[in-house]
Amino acid sequence: MACNRKQIYLQHNKYNMSILDSLLHIVAPHACEGCGAEGAVVCLSCIQALPTLPSRCYRCSRSTESFRTCRNCRSRTSIARLYSAALYSGVAKSIVQRLKFERAMAAANDMAAALAYRLPCDEWIVTHVPTASRRVRVRGYDQAALIARTLARQRGLPYFSLLARTTETRQVGQKKTTRQEQMAAAFQAIRPRLFQNKRVLLVDDVITTGATLEAAARTLRDAGADEVSAAVFAVA
Repeated sequence: MACNRKQIYLQHNKYNMSILDSLLHIVAPHACEGCGAEGAVVCLSCIQALPTLPSRCYRCSRSTESFRTCRNCRSRTSIARLYSAALYSGVAKSIVQRLKFERAMAAANDMAAALAYRLPCDEWIVTHVPTASRRVRVRGYDQAALIARTLARQRGLPYFSLLARTTETRQVGQKKTTRQEQMAAAFQAIRPRLFQNKRVLLVDDVITTGATLEAAARTLRDAGADEVSAAVFAVA
C-alpha cells in the first residue's frame, strides 16, 4: 500500500471495522471524542489535532532525529526508536479508556489510524506487547493486538504474534525500578524464525515508565531481531 496518510485513514474507516462494530455503528454510531461528529471514536480532523511530542529520545527527552533513542540511552534499552500519536491527556486519554474499559473496539481502529498517520514509510514486521491474560479474559480481547493488527493492515505490513507473556504482575501504580524488576522475565519469544535478522515494530496502547516495552523489546532482540522500534498511541 502506498504510504498516503490521509488515504490510510479513509481506508481504515471503510474496511477495518469488525462485523459486530459495523452493526453497532449502524444502530448507534460512534461520536468523535473531540468534536462530537458521528462516524468514529475520533475523526480525522481530531486525529490531526492531537497534541504530540517532538522528535526526542523517549528515555531522557533529549532532542534526536527521527525519534531515535539517544547515544547515552542506547546501552540501557533495546528500543531503537519510539513513535507515538499523542500525549496521554484529553481526547487521547478518553479514547484509551473507551477501548480498555468500555469495550469500544472501534477505538483500536482509530488509534491504529492515528499511529499510521504519524509513522514514517518504513518496512517492519509488526507485533504487539501482550496484555496479561486475566485482563484479556475480562475485556474479551487484547487491545494492543487489535491496534497492531489494524496498523499492519493499514500499512500493508506483515503482522505476527511474536511474544508470550509469562507473568501476570500488575504494573499500574508501581515505580519504574519496581516495574523493571517485575518485568525482567515477563516475556518469551515465540516463532523467532519469523523475525531473525529483521526489523520489528512493537506496538502498545500507552507508555508510562517504559519498563514493559523495554522488557518486550529486549526479548525480541535476544531472540534474533535485527532492530526493534516501538509505536504507542499515547505517552503518559
